[in-house]
Amino acid sequence: MTKDQNDYLKTWLFRANEDIAVIEKLFESEPELYASTICFHAQQAVEKFLKAFLVFHNIDFPRTHDLDYLLMECKKIDVRNFDIDLGSLTDFGVSIRYPDDFYLPDKEETAQYRGIALKVKIVIENIIKI
Repeated sequence: MTKDQNDYLKTWLFRANEDIAVIEKLFESEPELYASTICFHAQQAVEKFLKAFLVFHNIDFPRTHDLDYLLMECKKIDVRNFDIDLGSLTDFGVSIRYPDDFYLPDKEETAQYRGIALKVKIVIENIIKI
């Protein structure tokens, strides 16, 4: 991996961990009040971690927020580590953030999506050692 590729990979991981930090801060505070924001950042974190994995393996990917697509691409490389159920997390990336499709998850669902983001973080960081 070249220095530029390594820097690019580090940026994906840094940005993903920024989203994790936001999730944790808001979850500690009032998860009911910040539920949709927590789920949005969970979607963002998972998206960035999956993209980091693809970058690590030098796999090109389109501009997308579709976590199911990204997960499928990761499974092509490593099916064992990516046996992860993302639920409807992709939906929190764009569509349900607008008034027409607004949806407010409850505390349990918020905790579930937080857990998925943390699980993906652990999987990726166990594979990619920087």
